[in-house]
Amino acid sequence: MRRPFVKPDRDDRAARRRGLGRSLLAVGCGALPALAFPAPGLWWWAYLALVPWLLLIRTAPGARRAALDGWLGGAGFVLAVHHWLLPSLHVFLLPLAALLGLLWLPWGLLVRSLLGGVPSPARAAAALLAVPSGWLLIELVRSWEGLGGPWGLLGASQWEVPAALRLASVGGVWLVTLLVVATNTAVALLVAAPGLRAVGVAGLAACALVAGAAAWGVGAPRERGTVRVALVQPGVFGGPDGAERRFDRAEELTRSLAGQRLDLVVWGESGIGSDPAGRPELAARLTALARVVDAPLLVNVDARGADRPGIFKTALLVGPAGLTGERYDKMRLVPFGEYVPARGALGWVTSFGKAAEEDRRRGGAPVVMTLPAGAGAEGLRVGPLICFESAFPDMSRRLVRDGAGLLVVQSATSTFQDGWAPAQHASLAALRAAETGRPVVHATLTGVSAVYGPDGRRIGPVLGTDASAVAVRELPLSTATTGYVRWGDLALYGALAVVGAVCAAEGAGAFRRPGPEPRGPRARRARGSAGHRAR
Repeated sequence: MRRPFVKPDRDDRAARRRGLGRSLLAVGCGALPALAFPAPGLWWWAYLALVPWLLLIRTAPGARRAALDGWLGGAGFVLAVHHWLLPSLHVFLLPLAALLGLLWLPWGLLVRSLLGGVPSPARAAAALLAVPSGWLLIELVRSWEGLGGPWGLLGASQWEVPAALRLASVGGVWLVTLLVVATNTAVALLVAAPGLRAVGVAGLAACALVAGAAAWGVGAPRERGTVRVALVQPGVFGGPDGAERRFDRAEELTRSLAGQRLDLVVWGESGIGSDPAGRPELAARLTALARVVDAPLLVNVDARGADRPGIFKTALLVGPAGLTGERYDKMRLVPFGEYVPARGALGWVTSFGKAAEEDRRRGGAPVVMTLPAGAGAEGLRVGPLICFESAFPDMSRRLVRDGAGLLVVQSATSTFQDGWAPAQHASLAALRAAETGRPVVHATLTGVSAVYGPDGRRIGPVLGTDASAVAVRELPLSTATTGYVRWGDLALYGALAVVGAVCAAEGAGAFRRPGPEPRGPRARRARGSAGHRAR
């Protein structure tokens, strides 16, 4: 008898290489949407960027592989959209991306369930609703402050598109995300399922109809009056005396505004390193500046409170008569940048990154400030947000519902001057303006500083990261109530209902199962084994 044939392990090695190649491809596909955000700013790419990832997942040979493709693609998305955090987090960004990438694991299963194999028309139609809804629920979960907040929401890439801004005024950035992902899903159906092109075409037509209805059917907020605001951007000052020199430069720039008719002067985040309430000479300098420009100053303090323990980031309103008593303490802090989650377990990250050495304290409630008597826009109510908080749609909505007529964001992105973060951060103010129907001022220490009207369009040029200057902008005001302010996060509730309904229908067997999975190579049998006659 001949010796049995032993199959070489060459096939196993090839399979492992194919698996590794597919994993790397999943990471790359997940990273593609990052090009739609500033600084590249290829907004149109958002409507195609998910197609390669969707096509990859639908060809997964099994549910486990689809889940892995979803996870790895999600990790690639997080890495690409947040790559500018590398100077602060270093290698810690990799496990963070892997952790957040898990949010896309069930999405991978959902995509394969609806698009895998040869989907029926009912399954394909369900995909047009469920795939975008599943993505939106991921954005909802990762919008929790402890998971990094709502940075890189896919709908935010459309901040320059008028139709998208009008859509945001109805359902917030969430509704824009749904439209973007639905378009990607329809394109994937056109490419992957020739027999279902009618469903794909219908999906694209529906998306175009929604965008067109928003562009021509939803009017911009009616303007009522104006407000003149000055943005003071001192620029980058390093070294041990950098904070003092930055303050001196901001003071110099503010004095240059004397003689202009102004309603408010805004400084960026952390422009003052001591609490003026405990420093009479500092309060006197700020009061003198307000008198010189004949307008109140909204400044920002990053310091220990004079009358309370801990470090706060605080917006302070200073008028020609002195400190007005109007103040807002930042409520939502940047994980690792301003506090370390579970510091007892993760405090070691401060040894190699730029994580906060001491946790900042949180404010207790949002505040709407009223400009003091004597101001040109006396009685105008201002809603302050500090840096990271402008990424949260619910915060600006709350301020407007509380009566704010002007939203002001005080920011500082000096740590990330050479990356995409400054431009991305400034773009978020356009969405907040469109959602709320209120003008938004985005003032930074080091750029990018910009202002937006109540319809979300930018007014005037920006102050870039290379500028040390002031800018005066006249902003239209509005008292209109947008759909988003009135109805809030209905798009999120709708997405939750859609995913729940599809999961229930899948469990009840309402959809035809995906077509047969591709077969692997036929295994060779050893001579002398069952089915072979021994010689």
